[in-house]
Amino acid sequence: MADTELVPTVIADNAHIIYRIHGSIGPHQSSPLSSFKRLVTRQKSTAVREVHAVKGASFVAYKGEAIGLIGTNGSGKSTLLRAIAGLLPVESGGAIYASGQPSLLGVNAALMNDLSGERNVTLGCLAMGMTPAEVKDKVADIIDFSGINERGDFSSLPMRTYSSGMGARLRFAIAAAKKHDVLLIDEALATGDAKFRKRSEQRVRDLRAEAGTVFLVSHSEQSIRDTCERSIWLEGGVIKADGPTDDVMKEYETFVKK
Repeated sequence: MADTELVPTVIADNAHIIYRIHGSIGPHQSSPLSSFKRLVTRQKSTAVREVHAVKGASFVAYKGEAIGLIGTNGSGKSTLLRAIAGLLPVESGGAIYASGQPSLLGVNAALMNDLSGERNVTLGCLAMGMTPAEVKDKVADIIDFSGINERGDFSSLPMRTYSSGMGARLRFAIAAAKKHDVLLIDEALATGDAKFRKRSEQRVRDLRAEAGTVFLVSHSEQSIRDTCERSIWLEGGVIKADGPTDDVMKEYETFVKK
């Protein structure tokens, strides 16, 4: 990417994200009855536990980039995605700025268990702003891409009959059917067989080619290597490395082997 083409889509500036859990962890003080009593009496909990999930994250993402977020469990990867999507607040003194409305896979197209897969595709696409005519043209392709009908006509069955993997594949297929300024993917490429992963990785490359920015959280190092030229390594909520995927992966693998 030439310097003249660098257009920022996400800017994180000293972003701190803190979860606050109200209520003592003692068995009596955290009971439903005590919680209800505090609600009725408007009494504040005497104990607040804070979890500092992301600590001073700073980076700039650009159009056309696919960025892998790596790190051990609990390192803050999913929390950072949710903050980029605007679902979690950033503490005062820091900020996250985004171009347009970032789309967090599975949130923007929330699926309903009692409706069929096909109906969920229609509603999910409408929720993303597609016209009824656009949706009509895309439904069959989305279902085909997801692969949910490979072992029967599951698209006509309620979502509650789907495995978690089938649901994840359908969410990805819906979200990836639209061009996004910023698409945030959390583990979706880890579901399904090799054929689905190959289709998904190609779709991520297509989204980048359409000048979108993709963030990918995955425990599959191969998925990160195959789809992301840049990676950010988070550990304990702190960015430990940010750069070319191969370089960051080497640092991360050395850390994990210690």
